[in-house]
Amino acid sequence: MKALVFHGPGQSAWEDVADPGIQDATDAVVRVDTVTICGTDLHILKGDVPEVRPGTVLGHEAVGEIVEVGSDVRTVRPGDRVLVSCITACGRCRFCREGSYGQCRGGGGWILGHLINGTQAEYVRVPHADLSTHLLPGALGSKDAVLLADIFPTAYEVGVLNGRVRPGDTVAVVGAGPIGLAAIATARLYTPEKIIAVDLAPARLEAAKQLGADAVAVAGEAESLVADLTEGLGADVVVEAVGVPEAFETCTRMVRPGGHVANVGVHGKPALLHLEDLWIKNVTITTGLVDTSSTPTLLRMMAGGRLPASSMVTHTFPLEQMEEAYDVFSRAADTGALKVVLGGQPHDVLTVRAS
Repeated sequence: MKALVFHGPGQSAWEDVADPGIQDATDAVVRVDTVTICGTDLHILKGDVPEVRPGTVLGHEAVGEIVEVGSDVRTVRPGDRVLVSCITACGRCRFCREGSYGQCRGGGGWILGHLINGTQAEYVRVPHADLSTHLLPGALGSKDAVLLADIFPTAYEVGVLNGRVRPGDTVAVVGAGPIGLAAIATARLYTPEKIIAVDLAPARLEAAKQLGADAVAVAGEAESLVADLTEGLGADVVVEAVGVPEAFETCTRMVRPGGHVANVGVHGKPALLHLEDLWIKNVTITTGLVDTSSTPTLLRMMAGGRLPASSMVTHTFPLEQMEEAYDVFSRAADTGALKVVLGGQPHDVLTVRAS
């Protein structure tokens, strides 16, 4: 089959690789119909995630069809159309029993496109398929559904829920890429007084307004705007959705005393924590890897038309144009890319082999 293979920092290729097969009784093999590219994939290509070894198939988000399952899989069967979650969960370890699937110690967590071969391929092996795939209603299109594999649960859980957004809050979202936009959309569920979006790209700020931001600012003007809109108090919740030191430090300066900074961005470099300023402010700072425990709820909401989806997809490609899609997504400031979706074309039939 064909897949997008990581060959070290700055190097990847759409090339032939071995077909996946059932390795454990809890596995499923999925014929990939639709995938997308995540900002984390760009961090991997930059070398920010050294755990990813050369030779790994990238990607951790997909919609597809089950073609084979292991003997212990109970909730899905061949022919089922499923969402492949970015997080794999064994369901048995301490963390999974607490719903903290991202920290799974039973061979799960974030492993697809990280520690094992991922979804940017014609077929993918999904471990622990019972908890790591979700049946999709026929009325929900693949282009919409694939956004539930990562960006919506990540923004909702790590940004909105960890940030404890409440009615009447002022929420600032720093970074209006796909995760930041999903944070704006899901923060609205809690009726904050105002949402302020911060980014460098005018196109992304315009998208933020369309998804519900009440005010927008370019990065250099964000702190003064937040101060003006809150009478100098600061935002109740600030969501960091960029993953660079400057953005994190901006967030800590914009938060009010007693407020909350929810870091969502993937950081490849150290960021300064100015405790000389923060120690007296009762500020809570949270970090997190998504658990995807909210995916069933978000899936019902999207199926009911309660979440924006297609408006976030700006570019579509067939799977074989993976390298072109990466180029477009990586140059978002020039191309206006928000979310890039690939797939929808037929594949050769895979003969699944047990191993």
